[in-house]
Amino acid sequence: MSKHTTSTSHGGAGRALLWVAILLTVALLGFVTATAVRANPIYSDRDANGISKYKFIEACKEIAHDTEELTVGAMGQAIPLKTLVEQSSPLKAGDELHAGIEAEPAEIIKATQTVEGGGWTLTAPVTIAVHSGERVNTLGQLPMACSHDKKTGKTTATLNLPGQ
Repeated sequence: MSKHTTSTSHGGAGRALLWVAILLTVALLGFVTATAVRANPIYSDRDANGISKYKFIEACKEIAHDTEELTVGAMGQAIPLKTLVEQSSPLKAGDELHAGIEAEPAEIIKATQTVEGGGWTLTAPVTIAVHSGERVNTLGQLPMACSHDKKTGKTTATLNLPGQ
């Protein structure tokens, strides 16, 4: 049986080194966070534009998905998308009309611009398709113009026919 007779401890240097490592890690994380927040492409001035850039983009996506309310601008008139599609071929029972923004997130962010006086604007391609159970029939793409008016607080979107 052996007895530990020395009373010297070397834990003090290790503890100090551990605290230095923890402080450096916290400082580095703070720096990275501050840098990332400033470089965030979604960051925006909500007060100047009435809505954040992120919420505006999400509102435009929701409007595109709501094909019952989505309209197409044609010769100065706003025609419901469903009416325009049914003019060429009526939808059958069980058919669903779908519209979705067809752009990469980075392209959507780049295409989102501020409007003078407050607000946002976004122009992006939207793919229109008819879903019949498992079958999807893509009808084509139209450009969608989406905008947010700071004064009214409303976000609106309209599809545009080519050449209009």
